[in-house]
Amino acid sequence: MSGAVRVVIVDDHEAVRSGVAAILSTDPRIEIVGEADNGFDAVTLCAAQRPDVALVDIRMPERDGIWATERITAETGTRVIVLTTYSADELVTRALAAGAHGYLLKSTRGAELLQAVHHVAAARHVVDPAVAGRLIAQAVATEKAAPEPQLPDVDASQLTPRELDVLRLLADGLTNHAIGERLHISVTTVKTHVGALYAKTGVTSRVQLGQLGSALRSTDSER
Repeated sequence: MSGAVRVVIVDDHEAVRSGVAAILSTDPRIEIVGEADNGFDAVTLCAAQRPDVALVDIRMPERDGIWATERITAETGTRVIVLTTYSADELVTRALAAGAHGYLLKSTRGAELLQAVHHVAAARHVVDPAVAGRLIAQAVATEKAAPEPQLPDVDASQLTPRELDVLRLLADGLTNHAIGERLHISVTTVKTHVGALYAKTGVTSRVQLGQLGSALRSTDSER
């Protein structure tokens, strides 16, 4: 990425926004392009300014940070770091499921916050060490307890060429927005194709769609 990382700050407390802005302003490679105090205004701001990263609190009036994160990541290319005081596993899981690239507590030191902004701008994921350990333990326990899902047999001839394109890109772990950019189609169109893939394949998760895409790619390479 060339140039400064463009950032918006979303928090319903002005003092918090000012404190975060003061930290970000110490890095000449970061440019603050706007602030909002609720989730609804955050979505509007990101749509207008197209920042690289949005720092978003969870508990806010009107629309909360989870709602804002889902809308921002679905409708813009902005990546979200949730910055909050809440460390409950359920909130962390919901934020990441909504599309957040990062989850940090407000106790995070300034240097770590700056580093996180740059990491997320570069499409990496960042999770606060205070919650990461629990997430890993939970994921391991879930993986051990869950039976290995069986992928259905899918006849590629039943899929349209564009659905096959989307399926292969899902195998690369791309988001709907990234798929849209790669294929030069809208996010809404991508969602339509993903919905059709769910209906035609019978799988129940995006992970399984990615696995089908990988299997399809392996079949293609053998021909």
